[in-house]
Amino acid sequence: MLSASERIIVALDCEREEALSLAQRLRGHAQWVKVGMTLYYACGPEIVHAMHDAGLKVFLDLKLHDIPHQIHGAARSASDAGADILSIHGLGAGAMIAAAREGVNEAAANREDRTKLVSITVLTSMNQQSLASIGIECSIAEEVQRLATLACSHGSDGIVCSPQEAAAMRTLLGPEALIVTPGVRPAGATLDDQQRVATPAQAIADGASMIVIGRPITQAQDPVAAFDAIVEELK
Repeated sequence: MLSASERIIVALDCEREEALSLAQRLRGHAQWVKVGMTLYYACGPEIVHAMHDAGLKVFLDLKLHDIPHQIHGAARSASDAGADILSIHGLGAGAMIAAAREGVNEAAANREDRTKLVSITVLTSMNQQSLASIGIECSIAEEVQRLATLACSHGSDGIVCSPQEAAAMRTLLGPEALIVTPGVRPAGATLDDQQRVATPAQAIADGASMIVIGRPITQAQDPVAAFDAIVEELK
């Protein structure tokens, strides 16, 4: 059973110095951070090491999507860099997902715990209209279910979906699946570019394993107080 603070992944979608400052301020409170493409492409593996040095685990959110050969090597490299959780795109299909699992399995020989894989289903910035614009005519719920089933049958430890699909995914995938939900906003927070959202407590109640929260914490006047308030909500 994860504690409330273990369920929150703080999204550091910012520049290096700000990320390092936030990591130090949140030390002893947060246990997980998300390092996405903006930060990782600017800093490389060093930023993952810096977060570990601050006592934080890292969800490396690179959303890998390429041919299986490339993804095999990329997943192994990301695991070697220290990723505790790594995201890939479910749209890459079964062979690509299996290749990613092979990559992190190979890297596991050099670390204590294998990097966990989560597969992106439908981005939380997308709605039904944007899904249709790329030629997918089924409902968001159906597309999430299809990709989740594909991903977890080919070696993914879980998925990334919006909190609005969390309950259905928990029923579909069972108690052990890792379900990570972005698009989480405390009551009263702005939605920014998110479309399918829920509050932290609702996301967890509906079956999310972990929730990703960025700007409501990182852009708060007191990020530590904002984080602690969400912890109290989850308790």
